[in-house]
Amino acid sequence: MTTTNPTRRRMVQLVAGAAAAGLAGCSSSGGQPGGGTESGHEETETGHHEETEDEHGHEETETGHHEETEGEHHEETESGHGHEDGGHDEIGEPTDHAEVKMITKDGEYHFAPHVARVNVGGTVTFHNESGSHSAAAYHPDNDKPQLAPDGAASWDSGLLTEQGATFKHTFETEGVYHYYCEPHESLGMIGSVIVGEPDAHGQPALEDPPAELGETQRTKIKELNERVNEALGHTH
Repeated sequence: MTTTNPTRRRMVQLVAGAAAAGLAGCSSSGGQPGGGTESGHEETETGHHEETEDEHGHEETETGHHEETEGEHHEETESGHGHEDGGHDEIGEPTDHAEVKMITKDGEYHFAPHVARVNVGGTVTFHNESGSHSAAAYHPDNDKPQLAPDGAASWDSGLLTEQGATFKHTFETEGVYHYYCEPHESLGMIGSVIVGEPDAHGQPALEDPPAELGETQRTKIKELNERVNEALGHTH
């Protein structure tokens, strides 16, 4: 009968166990690429997040562009207000009768049209459309410098306070006249009347505005003189 050495058997079992443990270790290390995949997934998520931020930044840029466009539109609207209130009314041919409106609107005061034109012997009716206004000639009789033809009659409507109130004046002397609103003269409420077909030369109204007037009045009169000279075909 053959007897097996117990010590040798134990050694064989230990070697077999070690081999099995080695195989298990190899199997476990085979899962490492899965860890790499998870790391790659994290990188992908990070990249996606950065792209989302870029897209958000693009949206902000578009919003900023939209705001700038609105600002430009607002500026254009504001710069067109002067045109709406009659600042560029057209001067036509002389007629026997003309109407000038006296207007208060949005904190501004003006005559419309700024330059009226009538024939010699023609009449201008000043119509108080809103607010309280007057129409008075720049004439020594009104304690003002003469901005009317030599020998021309002065006029002063007095203060018109009722809406719809009117004042009429008939112009018998050919020439150019400047007039003002007593309570709003310092704010530039000044207008002009051309009577007949006068020669622009020698018209007191078309000379340099008197130094005794304020800067606002002088500036307004210069603007009116440019328009009157243009209407009369007189350019410097």
